[in-house]
Amino acid sequence: MHSPDISRRDSAIVPGLPATAGEALARYLHAQAGDFLRSLRLHSESGADTAGVAEAARALRQASRRISGTLHTFRPLLDPAWADDLRTELAWLSATLAQEHACTSRLGRLLEALARLSGATPLPPARGEVGALKDAAPESGEPSGAVSGAASTGASAAADGAPRATGALTVGAARAGALLERQLTLARTRAHSAALQALGSSRFHAVADAVAVLASELPLGPVAAAPAVEALTPPAEFAERRLLEAVAALPLARAAHPYNAEALVHGLAAASAGEAQDSPWHQVRLLLRLHRYAQEVLHPEADPVLCHAGLILDRHRDAAEAAAAAATAARTPRIAPATAYALGVLHADQRHEVEAARFAFQQVWQRTTAVTAP
Repeated sequence: MHSPDISRRDSAIVPGLPATAGEALARYLHAQAGDFLRSLRLHSESGADTAGVAEAARALRQASRRISGTLHTFRPLLDPAWADDLRTELAWLSATLAQEHACTSRLGRLLEALARLSGATPLPPARGEVGALKDAAPESGEPSGAVSGAASTGASAAADGAPRATGALTVGAARAGALLERQLTLARTRAHSAALQALGSSRFHAVADAVAVLASELPLGPVAAAPAVEALTPPAEFAERRLLEAVAALPLARAAHPYNAEALVHGLAAASAGEAQDSPWHQVRLLLRLHRYAQEVLHPEADPVLCHAGLILDRHRDAAEAAAAAATAARTPRIAPATAYALGVLHADQRHEVEAARFAFQQVWQRTTAVTAP
């Protein structure tokens, strides 16, 4: 299968790109460092504003990922020791801050799915084709007409076509939700404490100081004095090549068939077996992010194709982690059979979401291939 050229070479380098590679990198990293510092200030000023703190933390993680990814891709143009140290610290900070948000969103996702599967909330409409996926609607993108769980039975429940609630949570679903809430709330509390401890540590202050210096000064290597196109293109192409190789290793032919049940394979095996199936997809997600950040250095405007694919793979990761949380809860000793059954249904539902995300990604990839094929 022909691999899509997603680096937009047809549009070349934007006219506003600085003359040297060092100037281009400095422009991008200075901007990201500024975003980091602004987010840090907002985080400290938010106080008891929970929503403000969450938004500031999200922006802080985003800036950290962009700086870290750029340092990784364009390391040959930078001071290697400085780049490696800062990249490691930013990865630590981003991972630490992400845990609380991950637990919160995972709990919300699972409780919503339990309510949907029990018919306790309005059933969602049938999902459209993958092209309907938008940033504000991450649940779209599956095969045409595809629905999850009880949505297929409730799509025509109302005479006027509007989905309606059909009942209350069953005893098993209610107990499953309570168990998940206990486990994930505890994990969220621990993640919150870890984040607070990290933000108050000398390690974090050292990272903040390093980013503050980066906002005005970038340690460059000798190669950075070369013309921007000549020096920046090889690292960016290498990042793209790694992505293309990782995507080529995915079972896209299998993913092209809706309801292929590939995501349910090893559903009753050890947890490591399911993780092994998801790992290549998670790796593609990380490589796609690195490629996207490299393209941002060359092209300041966002690429909708890359953003679209990234959103789909974010959905894949969220569904896979939610399924793992349901499986972990189901392994709790001495739970009632109805609770275990509800958790099993919930696990299968989330694995179907994994499968739907794989189908959606394959559709996006094939469309890109059709556009760029010679």
